[in-house]
Amino acid sequence: MAGILSNLRSTVIFSVILAILMYALYFVVSGADYNGMLVTISFLRWTHVVSGVMWIGLLWYFNFVQIPNMPNIPDDQKPAIGKVIAPAALFWFRWGAAATLITGLILITHTGSIVGTLTIGAMDGFSNGKDVFLGLGMWMGIIMAFNVWVIIWPNQKIALGLIDAPTEAKAPAARKAMLFSRTNTLLSLPMLVTMAGSQTLFG
Repeated sequence: MAGILSNLRSTVIFSVILAILMYALYFVVSGADYNGMLVTISFLRWTHVVSGVMWIGLLWYFNFVQIPNMPNIPDDQKPAIGKVIAPAALFWFRWGAAATLITGLILITHTGSIVGTLTIGAMDGFSNGKDVFLGLGMWMGIIMAFNVWVIIWPNQKIALGLIDAPTEAKAPAARKAMLFSRTNTLLSLPMLVTMAGSQTLFG
């Protein structure tokens, strides 16, 4: 077991195998016949949730751990964060955002009305509460993903020196990235309420 846990790739592969076994266990304990559409939807929802955990987990890492503690790190140690930790975290952060958005859009095409959801229920005169709730969450997610790719990541590249930019541009870029990251943190809790609530509050 130590051999599996000492290597991240082996750990993830083993975790995926266990996840697949959980799907198999469902059919054993429920006695249900194999249903391809059910498995597809379940797999899409799982990938959506996994991607979202990666994305929001790193969003909260930046806002609850890295940003507040940067002033406490000695100046000679800060390059380790800016040159090693932050770029790696930002890689998984931005691709987690993209995967969450893409899998969410694919999932809604299989489980509901993408038009009804994207219009926040306007197509039905706002009479479909689930479309309203899920639509609000989806738009918050779209705004958050837009912030990641269009504002946060380009400004972080400047702030971290990953691209050539004047020295005086780094501080404003870092502040802009922080403010939009904080905006995403603000939106994250209501977004999660609508995503989870659309599955539980409306049956």
